[in-house]
Amino acid sequence: MVKMVATLVRKQGLSPEQFRKHWKEVHGPLVLSLPDMTRHIRRYVQNIPTGMDMPADATGGAPIDGVAEMVFESFEAMQQCFAEPSYLARVRPDEEAFLDLAKCQVVVVEERVLIEE
Repeated sequence: MVKMVATLVRKQGLSPEQFRKHWKEVHGPLVLSLPDMTRHIRRYVQNIPTGMDMPADATGGAPIDGVAEMVFESFEAMQQCFAEPSYLARVRPDEEAFLDLAKCQVVVVEERVLIEE
């Protein structure tokens, strides 16, 4: 399995509430409505910040508006997902509408679970 993790930053002019509403009520359902994309995805998680600060603000970094996780069977499946015509025609334009893509970070990781209860 391959996991893509993306830290998301909202587009300038959107409030945190507007960003969350769009991500939860527009973007997520859009992705779920596209079977040519979802056939490649094994898991899709939207991690929405709680508003609770870390003790002593551990990072000191720029604010993040959300963290998206997508799990794929393989790197090739991930590439195929983002090459699908529906991603390019519908999802990518939506991402451009509510994300500051230049400030978002994406990393492909292998998950190593150390504690699981």
